[in-house]
Amino acid sequence: MRAVLYEAFGSPPVVREVPDPTPPPGGAVLRVSVTGLCRSDWHGWRGHDPDIVPPHVPGHEFVGVITEVGAGVTRWRAGDRVTVPFICACGRCPSCLAGDQQVCEHQSQPGFTRWGSFAEYVAVEHADVNVVQLPDEVSDAAAVSLGCRFGTAFRAVVHQGRVAPGEWVVVHGCGGVGLSAVMVAAAAGARVLAVDISPRALELAARAGAAEVFDASAVPGGPADVAAAIRERTGGGAHVSLDALGSSVTCVTSIECLRRRGRHVQVGLLPAVTGRPALPMDRVIAYELELLGSHGMPAHAYPELLRLVQAGAVRPAELVTDHLTLDEAPAALMSMVRAPVNGIRLIRP
Repeated sequence: MRAVLYEAFGSPPVVREVPDPTPPPGGAVLRVSVTGLCRSDWHGWRGHDPDIVPPHVPGHEFVGVITEVGAGVTRWRAGDRVTVPFICACGRCPSCLAGDQQVCEHQSQPGFTRWGSFAEYVAVEHADVNVVQLPDEVSDAAAVSLGCRFGTAFRAVVHQGRVAPGEWVVVHGCGGVGLSAVMVAAAAGARVLAVDISPRALELAARAGAAEVFDASAVPGGPADVAAAIRERTGGGAHVSLDALGSSVTCVTSIECLRRRGRHVQVGLLPAVTGRPALPMDRVIAYELELLGSHGMPAHAYPELLRLVQAGAVRPAELVTDHLTLDEAPAALMSMVRAPVNGIRLIRP
């Protein structure tokens, strides 16, 4: 098969012929229909993920059709059109048995621990636990981001953030996962304030349902000044604030813009190699703030999100801004060194 492959961290990826994958016991092989280009793929290519061992094929957000299943698979067969959470759980550890497959103790991740979906075919483990059937009326463009960006945003906003109608939700960073969080929070009845420094990103956030947008670059000073301006705009601070970018600045600003007893959800990656943020724990204590992480979503939780997509309350396809070929993917991946890309970019192998 043809696949995007890099030989070393930071080396230019190239499209090459590599061996076709075979299904592991209990797993499956999918013919990739479309895959997403995500900031996490860039972090992996740069060497920020210790689980990746080059040579490596990136890609963790995809829709495909099953071509072959391994021994022991009972729920799936060739021809099924599916997606897969980017965290493939084992289904047997204590976390999985408690329903928390997104923090599985023996998880695998296509595009990170295994070769991924920037290819014509991709293998997944433990298919009966991880594969999600897609309704016919949900298009590939709508479904592809459910495996990572929309799944992660949905869990972050609804399950971790526990957003209620009428609450102020502030989303810091309006890339793919941030825009997904804006749309999900708006669908939940929240008043969403979207924060970014890119006019294009803020324009997309308004289209996704943000009640207000905020250009952080227009505020002189540091995170404390931006947070103070957000608290003023929201009448005392956010009930829920999400760092969807993943930087020390946005993490601290997200915490400091909360009202008393507010909830911060960390969605964007903060790799240790980039430095650990100094958090304002004095404020966390004084205001009784909650600091929460969000790491994907288990396959069993997808029906709730799919119902919103089918009803038109959540519209992932509207956030797609670019379609790429596999041959265009290497340059697009490397270009993310400059800045996150607005919207969701898709690759069709």
